[in-house]
Amino acid sequence: MKKQMVWFMMILVFMLAACTPKEEQAENQPPVPIEAALSLPEKADLNEEVTISTVVTQDGEPVDDADEVKYEIWKEGLKEDSEMLDAVSEGDGFYTVEKMFNEEAAYYVQVHVTARNMHTMPKSAIAIGNAVIPADVKEEITDHDMESMDH
Repeated sequence: MKKQMVWFMMILVFMLAACTPKEEQAENQPPVPIEAALSLPEKADLNEEVTISTVVTQDGEPVDDADEVKYEIWKEGLKEDSEMLDAVSEGDGFYTVEKMFNEEAAYYVQVHVTARNMHTMPKSAIAIGNAVIPADVKEEITDHDMESMDH
């Protein structure tokens, strides 16, 4: 009798597990991370308006409902003096900002994206006028981008 009861309980547990809604099963899986592809030219002229853009996706689909997309911009060596600019949503996961640089220098641009309870912040650099982005900076950004793609 005990064996029958054990078998009955096992069958009951399997039946209940099979009837669990798919939404509930999906909740147990970790969320797919958001991705932000930052795009800006490597060089621009002094006092030229530059378009900086980011495409935000999750699992290959555009993210139009980001809580926040901001661009932090600073001149090389002066991160403490950075400025934050709010991006404008253009739709299809595409966010932009326009920026005019009035000093000849290398600048860093880091986008801060918060969406669907996740945060990512890729970084790039731009040379204004005759300025040059140092080789170690290019290497650092490339290495960081490769690291982001691995995780």
